[in-house]
Amino acid sequence: MIYCEKSALKYVIVHIVGNKSFNENVIYSASETILDEDLVGVLNMYYLQSFKTEEYYQLYHESDLVLNEVYTYVSKIFDEPKQLYEQSVNLAKHLYEQSTHPRIKGGEFYTVYFKDCIFDGETLDAVGLFKSENKETFLKVLRENGSFNLVSDKGINIKKLDKGCLIFNKDRENGYVVAVVDNTNKGVEAQYWIDDFLHVCQRKDEYANTQNFMTLAKNFVTKELPKEFEVSKADQIDLLNKSLHFFKEKETFDINDFAHEVIAQPEVIERFHQYKQEYEDQSDIVIDNQFEISESACKKQQRSYKRVINLDKKIQIVIAGNRQNVEQGEDDRGKFYKVYYEDEE
Repeated sequence: MIYCEKSALKYVIVHIVGNKSFNENVIYSASETILDEDLVGVLNMYYLQSFKTEEYYQLYHESDLVLNEVYTYVSKIFDEPKQLYEQSVNLAKHLYEQSTHPRIKGGEFYTVYFKDCIFDGETLDAVGLFKSENKETFLKVLRENGSFNLVSDKGINIKKLDKGCLIFNKDRENGYVVAVVDNTNKGVEAQYWIDDFLHVCQRKDEYANTQNFMTLAKNFVTKELPKEFEVSKADQIDLLNKSLHFFKEKETFDINDFAHEVIAQPEVIERFHQYKQEYEDQSDIVIDNQFEISESACKKQQRSYKRVINLDKKIQIVIAGNRQNVEQGEDDRGKFYKVYYEDEE
């Protein structure tokens, strides 16, 4: 988890970065922003409140990490914080070069230096990169000559961070620990912040292992298993329930325990191990066979485990457990499910 007190925010530099394809250019600030105590509190809320997930990334480059521009500029800031302004200009130039999609909005680009952030119990400095793209209309009440007048203006909603990242001075040799937020542009144009500007990949940790394995298990049960074996929809849901129960009840994951407790059948277990290798190759990821289970990743992935049988588009059967109380069959009237129960609510 991330925690930064008011005193953690030390320096802020703001530049305006436009859309290069529209020739909007970059407008550089002449100096860093002057901060007072009240403004620090407002900016902390604006910059930090959106970082709620425990999913973390790392800066990377396909051939050499130092060729990642953000990595190089941020490293210089960590080495010498006095370079914050110089490197903020370089970062703004780099962002501008990536801002070419016609749907990318220009806006304020902030380079921020934080001291004494608490990350997983460790005190670390961090560099924050943020961009505001959307303006909202607000009203101001002015008192003039004993009367009250209303005027409208446009400004930034401090409760809605458009884009941001926190780069913690930790694990430098692997591209640091990076938290990312992108609340705008869900289409192709959104990739410019995460992929083109930051150029990050998911960090290999317990959250990533839990998230990736639960996705793998769900895909195996719902997509691959029916191709290879005769399995009913109810049996698929039963496997999904067993998978969820396994991750909720265990603190550590072991693939052999999962295979025997959840999948059980030897021939299906063999196919599952083959599928894991295929999935890793296709997704270009590696999932450990043993790892600590992330509770937050488990809760997030649980929402994607659809345990519903849809019948004729008008009837739904939700099976959250007790598979043995559900029978499937067919008679003269057609296919049916028979459900045994004790209590009705």
